[in-house]
Amino acid sequence: MSASDNNIMGILPVNKPKGWTSFDVVAKLRGVLKIKRLGHAGTLDPMAEGVLPVFVGKATKACDILPDTKKVYTAGFRLGVTTDTLDITGKVLSEDAGDVTAQQLEKVREQFVGEITQLPPMYSAVKVDGKRLYQLAREGKTAQRTPRKCLVHSIEIILYDEKTREGEMTISCEKGTYVRTIIDDMGSAIGTGAVMTSLVRTYSGGFDIKDCLTIEQIEDICARGRLSEAMMPVEKAFEMYGEIHLDRRLTGLYKNGVKLYRRQVKTDTPAENTFRVFGSEGSFLGLAAFKDDMLTSVKNFY
Repeated sequence: MSASDNNIMGILPVNKPKGWTSFDVVAKLRGVLKIKRLGHAGTLDPMAEGVLPVFVGKATKACDILPDTKKVYTAGFRLGVTTDTLDITGKVLSEDAGDVTAQQLEKVREQFVGEITQLPPMYSAVKVDGKRLYQLAREGKTAQRTPRKCLVHSIEIILYDEKTREGEMTISCEKGTYVRTIIDDMGSAIGTGAVMTSLVRTYSGGFDIKDCLTIEQIEDICARGRLSEAMMPVEKAFEMYGEIHLDRRLTGLYKNGVKLYRRQVKTDTPAENTFRVFGSEGSFLGLAAFKDDMLTSVKNFY
């Protein structure tokens, strides 16, 4: 396998280790897979671990168009302390020894389910005037940030010790939601402050942590020449879409950029939907949608 191999295409669901940046994972895998064209979806902070879908070869075209935008996290938290990073790795800004009962925590939790507004943390990858907020924060600077709306499907407190004021919660949300900010805001609402102590992403973009591979497992798979068996087909990321299967003649026309009339294509799915298009030999060609009753390519993967 080499960087010039254009036939390699698929998704490697990686279990990102704690202490690594998402870029570290991609850089490492470039060496392991000996493929330059890699990308990832859904950046994870260094202290976080869990699901990081890595896209290989032409599959990188899918990074920014994943239809499943839901994320699920298991987050550790501690009440009674705040930091500049909103997590346990930061500089302590305040401490509060006040008691907090499980009932109080449960009542506050309800306030952060549904559509909420968040202020992006300074230690985040959001850009302001062309510079990442975390870069400004490391320079001791602050920047004007605009509150953003985000959607939280559910928050469940799964562990809480009233003596240590430490616990764990699971959060199901849409992309763009900062778990650190949820915990910090909950701490503010309680009145004691709170920080995130750990973070594991258990689901992202249609991929579950039980399906993810560690870096060591991927290294072993590649050493045995079985990478193709480990990668998931790129069309798996679009399973929620209907399918269109083309015969040999229509496959040739489609691949040459010819728009096909709806009557030429067999499908019972409503015309306004996006479809996965498969060629006569069963290969995934890409995504398409009907426009003015003609099948028009959205993204090609051939």
